[in-house]
Amino acid sequence: MSHHRVRARPPRTTSPEPARRFTHDSELTAYLEDAAHFPDGHSSLVVCPRDEQQLATVLRDATTVLPVGAQSSLTGGATPMGDTVISLSELSSIAPPELDSVTAGAGVTLTALREALTGAGRAYPPVPTYEGATVGGIVSTNAAGAATFKYGTTRQWVRALTVMLANGDVLDLERGQVRATDHHFEIDTSDGTLRVPVPTYRVPEVPKRAAGYPAGPDLDLIDLFVGAEGTLGIVTSVTLEVLPRCPEVGFVLVACRDESQAVALASDLRQVSMRTWRDQDPTGLDVIAIEHMDRRCLALLREDGSARRLGVTIPDDADTLLLAQIEFPPGTTTERVYDEVASATTETDVSGAGSRLGSPVASLCRVIGDADRLDATEIVGPGDRARASALLALREAVPDAVNRRVGIAKRTVDGTIEKTAADMIVPFGHLGESLTLFRGAFESRGLDYAIWGHLSDANLHPNVIPRSADDVRRGKEAILECGRRVIELGGCPLAEHGVGRNVVKQALLRQLYGERGLAEMHAVKQALDPSWKLAPGVLLP
Repeated sequence: MSHHRVRARPPRTTSPEPARRFTHDSELTAYLEDAAHFPDGHSSLVVCPRDEQQLATVLRDATTVLPVGAQSSLTGGATPMGDTVISLSELSSIAPPELDSVTAGAGVTLTALREALTGAGRAYPPVPTYEGATVGGIVSTNAAGAATFKYGTTRQWVRALTVMLANGDVLDLERGQVRATDHHFEIDTSDGTLRVPVPTYRVPEVPKRAAGYPAGPDLDLIDLFVGAEGTLGIVTSVTLEVLPRCPEVGFVLVACRDESQAVALASDLRQVSMRTWRDQDPTGLDVIAIEHMDRRCLALLREDGSARRLGVTIPDDADTLLLAQIEFPPGTTTERVYDEVASATTETDVSGAGSRLGSPVASLCRVIGDADRLDATEIVGPGDRARASALLALREAVPDAVNRRVGIAKRTVDGTIEKTAADMIVPFGHLGESLTLFRGAFESRGLDYAIWGHLSDANLHPNVIPRSADDVRRGKEAILECGRRVIELGGCPLAEHGVGRNVVKQALLRQLYGERGLAEMHAVKQALDPSWKLAPGVLLP
């Protein structure tokens, strides 16, 4: 039976090798900035502990610490502000995968995890876009990505966690064993019993939330640490649920004439796929993700030559690209997919092809044909890895292009320039409204911007392409304006990137939960980390 009380244990020693330590400027530089180009990062010490005891020693000796993984944060959450940096890269062991789970150290990259799982015929589907991220990082931010539409976020796949508290004690948690009672937990530690409150605010009912600490009267203690951005404890090991087999996944690239057509097509693909899941139809269309790149994204791909380099032709009349991932039945070959594409597209009446051919490909062609975009569509079978990689690289080339321009502007125009972007989600029925909202807020301020994101979740990322520090200021104003409206629509202004040190995202958190909600988060932090040793300034200012 689950209970609200748990006992921590002392840290264990497992490594005979001492922790690596970096103190020289040339060694520290790589740790002073994350992917957000957050300014003024500084630290005098980086430590790479190899086991729990070494990690506990760092916590004992340091005034403040910042645990980091791949430093792929887009919020400044992995940029130190004088803290001792704890790199978890050495906690990189992976246990042999079980039938439906795998246990990995916090420093394991998603690439290494995928390779280990693929070798065992398993798969972890809810990965974020960046595979260089670490297991500890995705748990600490409740990372989500393209496949949330079908597979949810990291939180739903965490079965067990090992977490080190600020005093060096360790919690071994299994899902379902420790749940809140009367909105609190009790943790027995070497310093006494901690009474940890659970927030009472209402969280938005959308598929993605990376907006501070979770709430709920019977919250699982595991979930308090998932998405806490390293502010409540340091995740050292994770047990993730996995699929017992690797799904057969193909890709579909559709060039749409305009954004409204893209939204309508995404809606149709979602509806058909949800019927497939409801009916458990093995021949039905099974879309697991739909990505979106707007007209400015396409211009960036052309400017940088990315599309040409990857061998992707973007039609001249294309306004928006959709990149969908399709899961095919086991045993589906690339050749079979291409044969069915040929059969479906040569039907004189494409709208009836699905019922006659009875396959995911036929159903896909019917939906795209109804939108009159078959002639602007590329379908890639599940075994065509080279072509799939090219399409994924095309999608990644968009944020890379924007981030590179932010970095150049920071170096050559104004050192205060930083990444300025929104990460918002609305109920899918408000997707079109949210796009109009973003465009109005950015264009009314004369900003250059690009929008991309996960259309299947109505989770979009409007990004400023700054030409000056004033662009950054006006971009922040636009994001705060959009955040207020997104909340009114029942959405969440902090969907998957977290809050970090970003002052705008911290303001969005205040918009979402109010001063009372922030006070409840402060109470959780105070209970678990009374000295504010762990990641101070991250999430909570």
